[in-house]
Amino acid sequence: MKPFIIRWLCTTLAVAVAAWITGVHYTEPWQLFAVALMLGLLNAFIRPVLLLLSLPFIIFTLGFFILIVNTLLFWFVSNLVPGFEVSGFWQAFFAALIVSIVNWALSSVFQSHDGRYHLITHHGVIKEANARVIDVAPRE
Repeated sequence: MKPFIIRWLCTTLAVAVAAWITGVHYTEPWQLFAVALMLGLLNAFIRPVLLLLSLPFIIFTLGFFILIVNTLLFWFVSNLVPGFEVSGFWQAFFAALIVSIVNWALSSVFQSHDGRYHLITHHGVIKEANARVIDVAPRE
């Protein structure tokens, strides 16, 4: 439950930053939490299907179409949450891009090297490797 709440708060902060930068209008702070929750649910269940169905476009555009899928999901979520208004495609595009970047940055801060989520990442533990070194250089 703790990783879910940390990711939800990270996404909420990312949506707030995107709304502030791009001018997305919202009336109440709870709408940011609702948009973040809806984005999380859609990204978990609907986005993989959309990515699979749009795979030829993603390959043809060298991955750029993933940004379009993110934009359409963000725009769709703005229609689901009352009072959260995105004025057009380009505003949704830049807001989705900012949400992706901020969410990636925050997740890298809160996610440790073992994949678990912590409030403060601690990388102080160094693991010893039990391995042999194989010398592949030819001997004379």
